[in-house]
Amino acid sequence: MNASVIDRRRVLAGGGALIVSFSMTSAYAADQPAPAAPPPKLPGSLKDAPFLDAWIRIDADGAITAFTGKAELGQGFKTAFQQIAAEEMDVPFASLTVITADTGRTANEGYTSGSHSMQDSGTAIQNAAAQARALLVAEAARRFEVPEESLHTENGAVISFDGRRIGYGELVAGDLLHVQAQPTSKLKDPATFKVMGQPVPRLDIPAKVTGGAAYVQDMRLPGMVHARIVRPPSYGAQLTACDISATVKMPGVVKVVRDGNFLAVVAQKEFQAVKAMRVLSAAAQWKETASLPKQDDLLRVLTRLPSQDTTIFQHNDPSAVGAKTIEATYTRPYQSHGSIGPSCAVAQSTDGVMTVWTHTQGVYPDRQGIAEMLRVPLQRVRLIHVEGSGCYGHNGADDAAADAALIARAMPGVPVRVQWMRDQEHGWEPYGPAMVTKLKASLDANGAIADWNFEVWSNTHSMRPGGAGSMLAAQHMAQPFAVPDPKPLPLPEGGGDRNAIPIYTFPNAHVVHHFIPAMPLRISAMRALGAYHNVFSIESFMDELAHAAEADPVEFRLKHLADSRGRDVINKAAEGFGWRKQQKAPQGRGYGFAFARYKNLAAYCAIATEIEINSETGQPRLVRAVAAVDSGQAVNPDGLKNQVEGAIVQSMSWTLFESVTFDDTRITSIDWQTYPIARFNSVPDRIDVHIINRPGLPFLGSGETGQGPAAASIANAIANATGKRLRNLPLTRRRIKDAIDA
Repeated sequence: MNASVIDRRRVLAGGGALIVSFSMTSAYAADQPAPAAPPPKLPGSLKDAPFLDAWIRIDADGAITAFTGKAELGQGFKTAFQQIAAEEMDVPFASLTVITADTGRTANEGYTSGSHSMQDSGTAIQNAAAQARALLVAEAARRFEVPEESLHTENGAVISFDGRRIGYGELVAGDLLHVQAQPTSKLKDPATFKVMGQPVPRLDIPAKVTGGAAYVQDMRLPGMVHARIVRPPSYGAQLTACDISATVKMPGVVKVVRDGNFLAVVAQKEFQAVKAMRVLSAAAQWKETASLPKQDDLLRVLTRLPSQDTTIFQHNDPSAVGAKTIEATYTRPYQSHGSIGPSCAVAQSTDGVMTVWTHTQGVYPDRQGIAEMLRVPLQRVRLIHVEGSGCYGHNGADDAAADAALIARAMPGVPVRVQWMRDQEHGWEPYGPAMVTKLKASLDANGAIADWNFEVWSNTHSMRPGGAGSMLAAQHMAQPFAVPDPKPLPLPEGGGDRNAIPIYTFPNAHVVHHFIPAMPLRISAMRALGAYHNVFSIESFMDELAHAAEADPVEFRLKHLADSRGRDVINKAAEGFGWRKQQKAPQGRGYGFAFARYKNLAAYCAIATEIEINSETGQPRLVRAVAAVDSGQAVNPDGLKNQVEGAIVQSMSWTLFESVTFDDTRITSIDWQTYPIARFNSVPDRIDVHIINRPGLPFLGSGETGQGPAAASIANAIANATGKRLRNLPLTRRRIKDAIDA
């Protein structure tokens, strides 16, 4: 190790003399070496990519770039990361550039999922920037021959007490930042923040609202051709014959690509490709097999499939005795991501390297799958993330990337753009899994919960790439790749059991996860995973128990909650809503409340809602919602509000409208008529989001914290308005009307 590296590590560790002591008791030294203490962990994703220059680069001209392995999916973190880096580097916000997920440029941070971007990547960037600034100050002190304490940083430069100034670009000669990070950093005092904590306008919005090039769907490369896929009509269908003679004669058609059940057409212009796809589809002959379960018997189907049963939480107090017991069963259907823009990707094979521009949530895992599919080394595949119009989990983006790569392999040097059609997106994307929960609880003589039992049945919640078998193109090839075995996602974050363990304190509690390996429909990750349904179930049941105890729903929750930050969030949402004990909503309306801490370890969120019900039709409408959120240190308050507002609107759509439909052979919800989502006339009149900021505390993931509380709050408001409890999602107009009329 050279002296300069030692010096840099001392700077990052906080300076001071480097002292090595060999003194120890002679008796101990003679017997055995002292046990080494485990090294402290590096913060965030620094533990997986520990060199500072993996996160921060400073060019000779002073330009600063921050790198993240996470993918901007519309959650606004690119803006937040730029704020973090600018704050810790002491430079203006606009002077920085942020580069997102790219296997050729950024660290491998796996998937962008589970609300981990801020706590993992944001934490890494914050600490890397702070440590880079410390190195710059140390280098300036060496050159100026003054103590570090006499220097300060400002506007991209280190400034001495005597007015001498040297820019960051002049200080980064050599490999100044190519040094491993240290576990602790001298972070700026939140009281001095100039950029963090400010509602900075998001960088990604202008192009999206002005029709600019914002998405991978907008990409146009020189010489690019357009491809369309002819998908099988159903799961497992086999292509028995296909006469391509009429298709290849059509205007603009340059190629038909077939590999087993994978069938595609390539044309010079996009609409030429669409017309050719229709002709090719009509010529394709398929053999189908009826293999789907009965949709109207979902509860029976799921709970009777073989399952791996695990008790994930157990607490016993024999002294607590219940006096009144109630039970309830809740169901969630398969649900689509409903991406407004069908999936798209662009690929080009040049000089033996396949480059794919894709909206995948994991460029490194997707690269692994595509390399395996193409049977080439990893270094011959590069994936670059480009935002897509729609996401919220594992939709068709990874499949479109594989489609584009497979076609581009057949057309070396030519950029190939693959755009899915609406019916393909709805019919072939991996859905959010159907779920069943059964709850049973007892109240003691004082109206407190004495015993709590919760069971959840669910498939896996992630079949993301990492292997080729997770992608449709690889499954449909003549030499197909097998779909990998589904696995449960481990706690404490979990998958189907995410948020199944209550955050409330009960003297007796028993929680069981029934993991179902069989997957009747193609499924994978959807925003919030199992937390959406588990929180919907728990918080609906808490309202049912509060009603049985003749208690106010807010007071009932506080009675069972010890977490002080959770209590603060509940109180803030109730206060903002104007919640009052024994309040009554106007005729035809209802009030609801719900709370959760996402994954029991991320952001806290409580939501109060007001619902209006049309007594003639049963049509529900969310009138207003008031939320309170605690996500630790708030970097961009406006961006955080965007996240919670979006979660409420999307969860409202899932909760009131959305359900995948199918017969015994095919998916039948293949457009916006058969898979309705919330329209503009369903948007609430008002959404208020109150942020409880915690300066200096760790970032907590907030992108999915609102999904479950919004669903349960809406369900509780419907029950309050109608006097009838609905437990089977979605809570449609027809189900509400039937309940009212029953």
